[in-house]
This record gives sequence, C-alpha cells and structure tokens, in this order.
Amino acid sequence: MAKVPVLEIFGPTIQGEGRVIGRKTMFVRTAGCDYRCSWCDSAFTWDGSAKDDIQLMTAEEIYDQLVKVGGDRFNHVTISGGNPALIKGIQELVDLFDAKGIVSALETQGSKFQPWMTQIDDLTISPKPPSSSMIPDLAKLDDVISQCVKSSLNLKVVIFDDNDFEFAKMIHHRYPDIPFYLQVGNPYLADNVENHTAKLLHRYEQLVDMVIDSNEMNDVYVLPQLHTLLWSNMKGV
Repeated sequence: MAKVPVLEIFGPTIQGEGRVIGRKTMFVRTAGCDYRCSWCDSAFTWDGSAKDDIQLMTAEEIYDQLVKVGGDRFNHVTISGGNPALIKGIQELVDLFDAKGIVSALETQGSKFQPWMTQIDDLTISPKPPSSSMIPDLAKLDDVISQCVKSSLNLKVVIFDDNDFEFAKMIHHRYPDIPFYLQVGNPYLADNVENHTAKLLHRYEQLVDMVIDSNEMNDVYVLPQLHTLLWSNMKGV
C-alpha cells in the first residue's frame, strides 16, 4: 500500500479558511511543498525543522489515527500541507474516505494535478500572490483547473498589500465563473504577538474597504483567517 508522509493529525477543530470557513473538521497535515512562500505559516512542512516528526502512513493507519484522536466527533477531514497535491499516494486515502462517508477538503496552490483531486468535496485552489515571492505558472494553473470538478472548486487569494489585490483581480477575472474568496494575510507569525486579534481585525477591515471601493470585485467573498482570531499562531488547532 502507498504511504503518505504525515506531520500531524489533529482535531476536531474548525476550518479557518476558504469556502468552508467555520466547518467542523479534522486535519491531516502532510510534509513537502514545491513553494517557499515568504510568509508561510507552515514552513515546518518543507524547511526540514520537523523532519523527525514525519511518519509514513498508509490510508488505513491515517484513518485509524483520525478515529483515535477524534472519535465519532467528525465527518469531515481537511488534507493540508505543505502541498498535498504532490503526493500520488493520497489516492488510497481519498478512496477510504469515500467508503467511510467522510467529506474531504483540500487546499493547494494549483501547481500540480492528481486524479484523486476530482474526488475532493471541498477543493480550494489558492494561487500565491506577489508578496509570497513565488511566481505562479498560469498555464499550469489553467491546466489544473480544467481537470477539476467545478462544483467542488473555489479559488482563494491571500492579500497582504496592494500588489496582491491587483493579482487577485487578475485571477478573479481569469476564472470569473469560479467562486472567489479573498483572505487577509497574517504577517505576525511569532509565537506570542501582543494584541494579535486586534491587529488582524484591523487588516481585515482594510481589506473589506478595498473590496467595497472596487468595481472589479463585486462578486467576491472577504474572509478573516478565523483560527488566528481565535487561537493566534498556536499549532494543532
């Protein structure tokens, strides 16, 4: 059986991002990413700092651990990273979720397609804006999106500054028929940030004002990063 590099399994908690924000969910966080975003809040998935925590797990082992941690208190699982779309072996996990009646979610930057992504119920593609220091391959993004199931798909762009907002406009108008979400970025990644919630809410209000003032963003949703409002930068929630 295929094995998946897993860094952590936790929950139940709530999804803090994207279309299913507020949804009760478990998390399976995988290791490895093909991007190196400057503001990544999960850099431990790719920078080697947590390499000793990686466990190679089969689909059955992952499911058993989900039940051990979450009991019967979940029916939704978010596959997170890093970039889980790099991992072909997740196919067996998604098949098992289907068999068990588990609703699945995934977030990826749209740099890689896997056939199992068509089975994901809540699929968020999040192209990375200029502030990330990454340059998305738009032709590849087009190809990935063309292979996804549109009813499960939504797009999300994280906004840190005006250049990110302009990038988001471009992405939104490139794919006008796909539900589109803007999310305020969190630049405060230290373990203990004074007045963190107030700072994030101020940035959220600024992003809301930008959208309100734009005649090109009439059909978008503006989100906070909900888990950071509740728990700051704490891991495992």
